[in-house]
Amino acid sequence: MPYALFDGDRQLGPGLPTEAEVWKQALQAGLISDIPVADEAGGQVLPPGYRVKETREQGCTPDPAWKLPDEIS
Repeated sequence: MPYALFDGDRQLGPGLPTEAEVWKQALQAGLISDIPVADEAGGQVLPPGYRVKETREQGCTPDPAWKLPDEIS
């Protein structure tokens, strides 16, 4: 499942394959000064409102009443 950086509910960047890649992207963008280490207890790393989370593929189911045209003009 891909991960991305969010500001509130708005996705800021593309979905990346791993959470680590999103942290690296935030580092390159200057949002953070260092990538957090999992075993370190720390405070807020990203600016307030920002977070890294899994993205879900958003698909839609087609309307069953919709039909393709018989001919294309």
